[in-house]
Amino acid sequence: MVEKKNILTYEGLRQLEDELHDLKVNKRKEVAQKIKEAREQGDLSENAEYDAAKDEQRDIEARIEEIEKILKNAEVVVEDEVDVNVINIGCKVRILDMEFDEELEYKLVGSTEANSLRGKISNESPLGMALIGSKVGDIVTVETHAGTMKYKILQILRSN
Repeated sequence: MVEKKNILTYEGLRQLEDELHDLKVNKRKEVAQKIKEAREQGDLSENAEYDAAKDEQRDIEARIEEIEKILKNAEVVVEDEVDVNVINIGCKVRILDMEFDEELEYKLVGSTEANSLRGKISNESPLGMALIGSKVGDIVTVETHAGTMKYKILQILRSN
């Protein structure tokens, strides 16, 4: 089975690499020290600190594995080369929510980087899929749980 490509912006790639480095260099040492200190307390069968440290170690190793898998299949979008005539991953877009007459601004990113609270929407989200390939002036329709939403594309920008 071919693994799914993880589309990332350069910023998203850097954040994952930094997190991976921190987990491997700092967090592993910290948790190893916690385990060592808990072991020194004696009986491990009823040692809550030891159990908590082992759980933390397992979580760290799982996250390291997850990031390494993402990076192994990463495809980085070069944002400087994004065509601002058409919406694609790596660009920012200003749209008008036609129902609420509200302007919104989003950066289109791969699903790994998506964070709607920071204005980053996934290319796999309903809105992201509707926006890709659209141009300024186009009106896109998005089916949501709340019903059909319409957005007018106002501006396409480079994100940097």
